[in-house]
Amino acid sequence: MTHMAPTTESAQRNDLMPQTPGVAGRCGYLSLLLLALLLPFSWGCNKSAPQSNGRLRIAVIPKSMSHVFWTSVEAGAKKAGEELDVEIIWKAPIKEDDRAQQIELVQQFVADEVSGIVLAPLDSQALVGPVKASAQAGVPVVIIDSGLNAQQGTDYISFVGTNNELGGTLGGEKLAEILGGKGDVVLLRYAEGSASTTDRERGFTNAIAQHPEIHIISDNQYAGTTSGEAQDRALNMMDALKAANGIFCPNESSTDGMLQALRKEGVIGNVKFVGFDASPPLVEALSKGEIDGLVVQNPYMMGYLGVKAMVDHLRGTTVEPVIDTGVNVVTRDIMNDPEIRPLLP
Repeated sequence: MTHMAPTTESAQRNDLMPQTPGVAGRCGYLSLLLLALLLPFSWGCNKSAPQSNGRLRIAVIPKSMSHVFWTSVEAGAKKAGEELDVEIIWKAPIKEDDRAQQIELVQQFVADEVSGIVLAPLDSQALVGPVKASAQAGVPVVIIDSGLNAQQGTDYISFVGTNNELGGTLGGEKLAEILGGKGDVVLLRYAEGSASTTDRERGFTNAIAQHPEIHIISDNQYAGTTSGEAQDRALNMMDALKAANGIFCPNESSTDGMLQALRKEGVIGNVKFVGFDASPPLVEALSKGEIDGLVVQNPYMMGYLGVKAMVDHLRGTTVEPVIDTGVNVVTRDIMNDPEIRPLLP
């Protein structure tokens, strides 16, 4: 059954300027500085506009394209674009921790006067300024997947995504059930500043706190933004993992990295393991019993409904402030059920 409930909201890169000697270099620097100061003013004077043929232009900015999750979001966004007859411009940061590049993308699309932006913010705080500037420039923003510390209705139109704290709670409850209500567990966190995974981690720890015979023996390690980084971190904490009865990871890359580390050390199956998100390798591991449960979102609907919310807003239809796309816990015994199968890649 899909759970639908209101969402709980909860390395900046400095671009290095080449040092050019002489007057020309100083003038070039001053010109760039002047341009940077004038751009916010120019955005504030512009209003978003459709193309000359009248079609709306919607920019969709995910966190990256390094996860299968974002491929599904893209498919949903483009399907909505086809059905609603709008142009979808999809552009992603190369890495899921490149806040500066995502900020640049928002600013670029505002300067390009797109009709609206659908954004999955990499950082709940770092993207606040660019989103506010976009709204002030007349380019509305819909937030998907991960929350932003900004004012809904003023700074952005709507949040479309998973109730992430509920997802973490469901993961914690499932792991507690599998463990029979007792044991030691490890939480491998994702990355600081990511609102979605922070909410999941909070939901997990709150759920485990309801079981006095379950103890979290490690919860202060961060996986990083790639599967490789997560694998390295898991290998470095293998002593704690071998001592644990259960493990929880809050997203696709942390789950995949943990899986690879457990396989490499030959301890897969010795510890109960609940992860988050679904990719073909993770679903295969679930089917083999290497993973005991996956908390699964609906990224396709996240992309689809994110674009639809933006188009509805631009066409004068009232949009709900929060649009919940649902969350499920999937285990091997139900993964082929008719209501679950469409959620798995």
